[in-house]
Amino acid sequence: MPNALTALTPTQWFNSAPIDGSDLAGHIVVLGTFQMLCPGCVTNGLPQLQRIHDHFDKEQVKVIGLHTVFEHHAAMTPVSLAAFIHEYRLTFPIAVDGHDEENGPSLSMKRLGLRGTPSLLLIDSAGKIRLHQFGHVSDLIVGAAIQRLVDEQSEISANISAESEEASVCTVGGDCK
Repeated sequence: MPNALTALTPTQWFNSAPIDGSDLAGHIVVLGTFQMLCPGCVTNGLPQLQRIHDHFDKEQVKVIGLHTVFEHHAAMTPVSLAAFIHEYRLTFPIAVDGHDEENGPSLSMKRLGLRGTPSLLLIDSAGKIRLHQFGHVSDLIVGAAIQRLVDEQSEISANISAESEEASVCTVGGDCK
């Protein structure tokens, strides 16, 4: 499976300037796929993504919605999506996934092995998928998994800082303490 951050094939963005994998590198990414006409997305998936976006530190955790149309293409246009995003007060970045054929499945769905919507992926700061779930996942489970990734990232950062401090104790003459 490709790096999840490079597998995305957006054709348009809402609530954000275009984002690419390099913008997300080093961050924990919560990627939620949805369709406007999917009851599970409207009831569970999108509100959950908004809660994650509202409650986690945006410098550590990036939330992205991915509109992945695989049915009812004529009803799910970018104009309809813009109205939907406004009506549901979604404030996190939302990408419209590309297609390789007019009414075919979205490219990212195929590349990431997604079965449908809603789907949730948690991607660690190295771009590795750590959770790949089709259907609703409890807020408690998702929150705990995100916090685990935040803690891992903090531990890595602390270790790098400690190593840098140890290395900076050396003097110009070569004496290291």
